[in-house]
This record gives sequence, structure tokens and C-alpha cells, in this order.
Amino acid sequence: MIVNGVTIVDTRHAKRVLETSSPPVFYVPASEVAVAHLRPARGTTFCEWKGTAAYFDIAVGDRTARRAAWSYAEPSPGYEAIGGHIAFYPGRVDECFLDDEPVRPQAGDYYGGWVTHDIVGPFKGERGTEGW
Repeated sequence: MIVNGVTIVDTRHAKRVLETSSPPVFYVPASEVAVAHLRPARGTTFCEWKGTAAYFDIAVGDRTARRAAWSYAEPSPGYEAIGGHIAFYPGRVDECFLDDEPVRPQAGDYYGGWVTHDIVGPFKGERGTEGW
């Protein structure tokens, strides 16, 4: 994952999380993220399964990717495995790859799924999916 020419994440230790009607989201151990470029962003959201998410901007030089990452500091019971991990919106950074394949972001502004050639929808966020 790259912002303004700087690699923010390059890992082989991400956790692949599948959510209903969405492509996978990858949660990366914070120890493998260039956290010096993360800035706390305003606001939180609540997931009925995972708990309260906090957001981060990614700031590199004169470029800031707004609310491009999120994490669950205290995930709900059953989701403890994503504690200490950070997820990223592939559409809010300059480049995002899974292995060597460029990732396409999940449609819509809310969801953070990673779409690759072998992941097919329909997914939440696409036209006509508001009622899912």
C-alpha cells in the first residue's frame, strides 16, 4: 500500500476477514504498518459484531489520505484476533496490491473491501444494494 510514493504496508501477515455480501478486508498487524504516517481522524463507527472502530488519516509529505485506515482497539468478544491490527480502504490510497495484483476498491464510500480478479460480486455498496 502506497501513499505519495511511500510504502505504508508491505506484509505477509495480514488477517483476511470476510463480511456478509462484501469482498475481503485485510487487517494488518500494527507492528508492520508505517504508523508514523497515521494520524487519528475524527469520529468513530459502531459495528454490531466487531465493536467501535477508530479511523486514521495517512499523511505523507503534502498528501493526506483522509480516513484511509481504521482499527478496533477493543474488539467485541469473538473478534479479538483483529485487535492490534489496522485495516485500509484501497480506494483512499494511491496504490494497493494483494501480492502483485492491483486491488480495486469495493464500491461505495463506506465499505473497505478489496476486489481482485478472483473475487466476484455483487457486493454491498454497488448500485441497487442499499436494501441488503
